Amino acid sequence: MPTVAESGYPGYEATNWYAYLAPAKTPHEIVERLHREIVKTLNAPEVRNALHKQGVEPTPMTPGELTKYMEGELVTWGKVTKASGMKAE
Repeated sequence: MPTVAESGYPGYEATNWYAYLAPAKTPHEIVERLHREIVKTLNAPEVRNALHKQGVEPTPMTPGELTKYMEGELVTWGKVTKASGMKAE
């Protein structure tokens, strides 16, 4: 199967990613606590090993880093969607 770049979209990388999200108005201290606990869990050797066995590479990000990453994904895949002519059904 060709890569996204080989299919005519150079500069694009199609990967699966997962994130834990909270409602927009969640207090900052709760978001920070959740972030700390999730990172601690993702860094636990038994969790990392289990994820690696499934081909998953945990890459914890700060809430700000995740926001920037998601904004970039929206721009990237918005362009792909528009160029393809896809329409929501």
